[in-house]
Amino acid sequence: MNTKYVITIVAIAIIVCAIVAITYTPVEIVSLNGAGASFPFPLLSSIITKYQDSNSYVEINYNPSGSGAGISALTDKTVDFAGSDASLSISESEKAPNVLHIPETIGSIAIAYNVEGLSSGLKLTGQVVADIFEGKITKWNDPAIAKLNPDVILHSATINVIRRSDSSGTTYIFTGYLSAASSSWENNVGQAKSVEWPVGIGASGNQGSAQTISSTKNSIGYVELAYALQTDMTFAAVQNPSGNFILPSLDSTTVAAQAVASLGLPAGNENWSSVNLLNADDATAYPIVGFSYLMVYKELNVIDEMTQARATELVNFLWYVVHDGQDLAIDVDYASLPSNVVDINSATIKSITFNGQQVLT
Repeated sequence: MNTKYVITIVAIAIIVCAIVAITYTPVEIVSLNGAGASFPFPLLSSIITKYQDSNSYVEINYNPSGSGAGISALTDKTVDFAGSDASLSISESEKAPNVLHIPETIGSIAIAYNVEGLSSGLKLTGQVVADIFEGKITKWNDPAIAKLNPDVILHSATINVIRRSDSSGTTYIFTGYLSAASSSWENNVGQAKSVEWPVGIGASGNQGSAQTISSTKNSIGYVELAYALQTDMTFAAVQNPSGNFILPSLDSTTVAAQAVASLGLPAGNENWSSVNLLNADDATAYPIVGFSYLMVYKELNVIDEMTQARATELVNFLWYVVHDGQDLAIDVDYASLPSNVVDINSATIKSITFNGQQVLT
């Protein structure tokens, strides 16, 4: 090969490399941090993984520390967003003003049990469930359970109650259901993310509860349906207001959410404490259902380390969660959001600002 020709080629290559080196600007990694509810974690984890596959410059960290911990972290402004299965109370809103509620998914709370010889479908009413968790029913062959299940062989084993030990939105939904089912529970225990449990063994998070139930003989507890399905747990058919005993499923969860959502929902910047998916008015609805929310400040500059780049990526991620991310729900045993909820979320996310300017245009 001609020496001059080789030299020319090499020279051109050097020049091209120099131009690339001068014009190339490394993409800066943008980190987003969230914490809170374990209830939606299997879905949120799947969404985060899929989102990061297409946006490799975004690093999203979410700690499923429980709804109470998530709300505290958002209030302290140590995270960019929080997850909670309970909406903010009035007092929490006062401590964290201008926080938006963005329903990210819907879930059912399964009454799971681990009793030899019992398959899924044991019939329970809300009153019986409340009496078990209040310590009034202590044996698996109690007459109240036997009456509902005349064809099931029940043993005299002592019931081991498993309940949450952390501040939990799942607990908030579950104790709300027990309060509606039992005046004794409502008066003596009540509804909260953390309550004074009359009986039971404590476990942290939905995953911890599922593991404890699965490893404890003759136990009963409450876990988000996805955890029950993914670990092959057995769970009860719970009586709904129509008198039907319904197993938790994606269909019976969706029906409950649609029945309530069709009546109208607040805007994202309004109070969501009155929104209640429990005991939905549909004959096929499972009665223990709730929204799980992502929460974020409407004006993002209240977070000290927030930048325009982080604000933009946070809003883009939230948009993905409630739109394309919903396509992943069924694969991890969650129900997709009804279209009117997605519309509310879209308006909410578009209202988010940084330094007074709308982030998503």
